[in-house]
Amino acid sequence: MLRIKLVKSPIGNTPRNRATVQALGLRKVNHTVEHEDNSSIRGMIHHVKHMLLVTEIADSEAKPKAPKPAKAAPAPKAEKVAIEAKPNAAPKKAAAAKPVAEKKPATKKATEGKK
Repeated sequence: MLRIKLVKSPIGNTPRNRATVQALGLRKVNHTVEHEDNSSIRGMIHHVKHMLLVTEIADSEAKPKAPKPAKAAPAPKAEKVAIEAKPNAAPKKAAAAKPVAEKKPATKKATEGKK
């Protein structure tokens, strides 16, 4: 197992190096992750070694990964209840219609100037 710690910010580096740091699972400076020791991880570490602190740890020393909590069952949907109108309620009055303003015809000066 490898314990990898980001000790330098990837801000001033190339986009490829920033993507490699992100692919290793490192988010912030001083963030630490543990990965299996294999050739693909070693290659990624080699490309961004100037930003990382890498230590080898024994498998017994590694922190066990916590299982993800199971998703809770969705809450039952509320039933729709029909609301009955009260017999004594007065009907609402319709909103008064507003008079529509008439458009003014275009003047000759406005249309003649564009010839």
